[in-house]
Amino acid sequence: MDRPLSEATVRSMTSVVLVEGISDQRAIEALAERRGRNLEAEGVSIVSIGGSKNITRFLETFGPRGLDVRLAGLCDAAQEADFRDGLERVGLGSRLTRDGMERLGFFVCVDDLEDELIRSLGVAAVERVVEAQGELGSFRTFQRQVEWRGRSAEEQLRRFFGTYRGRKIRSAPALVEALKPAKVPRPLEGVLAHVRGTDR
Repeated sequence: MDRPLSEATVRSMTSVVLVEGISDQRAIEALAERRGRNLEAEGVSIVSIGGSKNITRFLETFGPRGLDVRLAGLCDAAQEADFRDGLERVGLGSRLTRDGMERLGFFVCVDDLEDELIRSLGVAAVERVVEAQGELGSFRTFQRQVEWRGRSAEEQLRRFFGTYRGRKIRSAPALVEALKPAKVPRPLEGVLAHVRGTDR
């Protein structure tokens, strides 16, 4: 978890969005801000669980056997099985399909959130974000590395965001800010919409 939830936050919760890492958390918070939503006032907390293997523990804490708040979640395609198994273990479904997970508020990115954002924005717009962060030169150097020559710019950008600790966290809100309203990735849109209308 990015930071421990305060007792006051726990008491005011109506919904919890469980995400794999801090970059996912920052992206959802940035989209909520763009939409003029005050998640804290709504009682919505975005919780980074520190990896998909921890999902069952967090579902136990916040789900029907624990605090029993409204749940939602976001994960990468490679971690879909962990999230699905966790939901089933805590009694929130059986033999869940992806559609079934979405009905519960849990959305899957293909392949991951960075991939979703890169495809939604397009290479040129992503490179403008990279340039604004002062890293376009580093990205050009990365593109010239032997193992990445000849790969698509989308593949190169996705890997570039993961090459330096903290780059995904810093970049996620900036990429969300650069999105056109009609181009928000479906999983990001869906998970935020699932916790809509929970104002206290």
